[in-house]
Amino acid sequence: MSQKAEELFSAHYKINDIKVRSGGIEFKTRLKTACLANILMGSSTRILMRLASFKADGFRRLEEQIKAIDWELYLPLQALPDIRVTTHKSRLYHSTAIADRISPIVHDRLFLKDASRRHDITDPAAITPQTLMVRGENNRFELSLDMSGTPLYKRGVKEKIVKAPLRETLAFAILTRLGLSEKDTLVDPMCGSGTFSLEGAMMQCALPPGALRSFAFETWPGFEEKSIAYARNKLMAAAGACMDTRPLPPISARDLDRTAIDHLKQTCTRHKAFQRICPVCDDFFNIKPPPVTNHQGVVVLNPPYGIRLDRNDDVTVLYKEIGHKLAADFKGWRAGIVCPGRKEFQALNLGLSTMPLFHGGLDLYTAIGVISR
Repeated sequence: MSQKAEELFSAHYKINDIKVRSGGIEFKTRLKTACLANILMGSSTRILMRLASFKADGFRRLEEQIKAIDWELYLPLQALPDIRVTTHKSRLYHSTAIADRISPIVHDRLFLKDASRRHDITDPAAITPQTLMVRGENNRFELSLDMSGTPLYKRGVKEKIVKAPLRETLAFAILTRLGLSEKDTLVDPMCGSGTFSLEGAMMQCALPPGALRSFAFETWPGFEEKSIAYARNKLMAAAGACMDTRPLPPISARDLDRTAIDHLKQTCTRHKAFQRICPVCDDFFNIKPPPVTNHQGVVVLNPPYGIRLDRNDDVTVLYKEIGHKLAADFKGWRAGIVCPGRKEFQALNLGLSTMPLFHGGLDLYTAIGVISR
């Protein structure tokens, strides 16, 4: 989270009862603050708003609890949500059957109740999609609405991507771990779709991760459009002032894929924050880094592996060559290198620490630290 975001939270809003739970973090706050969190948080996939929690060991009890929820207070009329159910150790275990019992109850409340307030919508596709998460464990059910809509790693920035891009949330986490600041020179020499470059550009000028996209909560009846618009504009203005008053260093983005570079060049025209990214079609092993002092250089790589490599390519050899190149030309730089496994991490031979990641169904390692050899 950027410094401006932290100031905004600490000065005006309160988040209470923060708890680490399996698969996420739970907290209590006002709806307005939760809406703002969607804009500010860089490493979250989605934010859910809890509607209800109750015991149900049969369909009758489940239906009673669903009917007790004032659905029209949470969802726009005529917006029937996609219902996603998971259960564990519960008498009600059939996810489709549970969804089939919930759906008509919600439908009746949103389509039939208080017809005078219904929207005149002729095209259902025009309604922002909504998702209801239902989780059952040991006969206790939790119902939550997805505030985010499209996953938060989709920043609303890229129009075109290349094969198997790194998620923005992971790039944000890696750059945060490396302590990227506005004074650092960032080099992204295997940039692909430019995820590291774009995230770094936003972070260095304090442009919030969700500033350029929309969210599911924006159509909710309880959404305070004016207050969120004010907060968003304040953050955008702060980012603009940062770009206008501080000479931020250029970001070097390189890749052998001409198509990827062309796509990144197109993306860089979408906002002023990205205009200092310099995409060039070039080979990592041919480049020379710009001079830096006091460890103010950051180099990040997401080398090709898995489906991005030909079957005959030896990924371990590639990582060994990457390690040699970094040791020779990037000594003293802070580095983050995504590795598909421990043997590739060891092949780097750079004496860096590991940061575990989960991406695309794979358990990955990131080599993190200062290149000293």
